[in-house]
Amino acid sequence: MTAQPHFFVTGTDTEIGKTLISCALLSALARHGLRAAGMKPVAAGAEWREGAWHNEDVDLIAAHGNVAVPAELANPYLLREAVAPHIAARLEHRAIEIPHILSCYRRVSAFADAVVVEGVGGFRVPLGALSDTADLAQQLALPVILVVGLRLGCISQALVTAEAILARGLHIAGWVANQPGAAEMPFADDNCATLAARLPAPLLGRVPYLPRAQPALALPHLDFSPLLPPAMATARG
Repeated sequence: MTAQPHFFVTGTDTEIGKTLISCALLSALARHGLRAAGMKPVAAGAEWREGAWHNEDVDLIAAHGNVAVPAELANPYLLREAVAPHIAARLEHRAIEIPHILSCYRRVSAFADAVVVEGVGGFRVPLGALSDTADLAQQLALPVILVVGLRLGCISQALVTAEAILARGLHIAGWVANQPGAAEMPFADDNCATLAARLPAPLLGRVPYLPRAQPALALPHLDFSPLLPPAMATARG
């Protein structure tokens, strides 16, 4: 556990529950009396609603923190097309700049006790010609929470992702097993046991498929105490 509960949330792939876990963590941090703020630095896929462009993940993260963060800081890059960020940015003639994201993170950190930064897609998603989300994570230098989608191939995906995280000199603070689809993965217990034995981090919980993927429904399946300051770690969730 670091002095400040700031985290970078990544996953083994896209659509495996990063936002669900990020929002659940924000809720848990807020319940423990911390000023908790969320960031989704890069989001690809937006729709026009109420006179503005919206991304569902960005809106959910904003709703589950208890600190009002200006939209331009919480989500510096909102891209319209739901494709790889470097392609979506190119379509809009924009460049995703990591120094700008770092500046936004520092400004958010100035008025929050805890910051949860959610990545986009997996750990090594291109942001530009020479940069990717691993570069962003490395420069943020935050403890990493790895969300593993329980489906065929997850063992290799999780171990390869963990290797990539460690190769950047980052610490894996914990990992979460999440079932993203309604069909239960065969031998899910065995897969989780294998990952628990091989991943160099504590298992923070195993979230079953939730027909309504709401953080409040995920929280009973999660134990974030290893991430909390010692004085708060006696309480679950």
